[in-house]
Amino acid sequence: MGNQLRLDGGLRPQAYRPVFRQFRRLHIPGFLDPDSAAGLYRSVALSRGWLRTIHVDKGQDAEIVLDAEDAPSPQARAVLERQLMGMARDSFRYIFDLIRVSADVRAGRQVDPALAAAFAFVNSAPFLDFVRTLTGEPDLAYCDMTATRYRGGDFLTVHDDEAPEQHRRFAYVLNLTPKWRADWGGILMFLDDEDHVAEGYVPAFNALNIFEVPQRHSVSMVAPFAEGERISLTGWIRSRAPADGES
Repeated sequence: MGNQLRLDGGLRPQAYRPVFRQFRRLHIPGFLDPDSAAGLYRSVALSRGWLRTIHVDKGQDAEIVLDAEDAPSPQARAVLERQLMGMARDSFRYIFDLIRVSADVRAGRQVDPALAAAFAFVNSAPFLDFVRTLTGEPDLAYCDMTATRYRGGDFLTVHDDEAPEQHRRFAYVLNLTPKWRADWGGILMFLDDEDHVAEGYVPAFNALNIFEVPQRHSVSMVAPFAEGERISLTGWIRSRAPADGES
C-alpha cells in the first residue's frame, strides 16, 4: 500500500453536522476512497506485533506478544480468558488484540509503515478539518491511534471513555473488516440510562464511527462462529496532544 491515504471525494461533513449535533454520534460509510481502504485493510491484517490484551483489574492489564517465540499456547490463553470472563459479569473487562500505534510512534519504537501512515493521516489537515467541520469544534488538535482485532470470544464491556486529564473530546473507529454480519457480534453498542441499547453499529467495511466523549458504549462479544476478524483503527480525538510522559 502506498503511504498516502485519502478521504472519499464525496464526503460532505456539513451535511452530516445536523444529525451529529442531535445524537452526538454518527456512522459514516465510505469514509476513505476505495483504493485507500482496501490497501489499508491488507496492510493492517498482515501487521506483526499484535498484543493480546486482557483487562484484569483497574489499572492492570495482562498482555501477551502473540508472535513471540515464548508466547503461551492457545490452550493456556483460553484457560486464563475463561477465568476472566466470569469477572466481566459485573465489572469493566475486555479481551482483544491490539497494536498501540501512536504510543509506539511517540516512543520511537519500530512501527509498521502502513500503521505509521494511518496515524499521520488522522493527524493531517484533511482528517482534522473534516472532524472540526462535522462536530463544530475548531480546537481539535490531535488523534491517538490503536489497531484492534477482535476474534471469537473477544469483547469490551460498558464504559464511557471519560478521562478529563487527557483532553478527550470524541472517539473514532475506522472499520476495516471486509465482510461482517450482525449476528457475528462485535457491534459497537450505545446504551441509554436504563441500559437499553439505544443504537448499534455493525462494523461495516470502510465506515467511520465517531461519537462524543463521555458516552456509554460497549463492543458485544464476537461469536465463535464468526467468519474472519473484526479489525479497526480506533482512538480519541483530543483538544491537545499529550505532553512528554503522558499517555
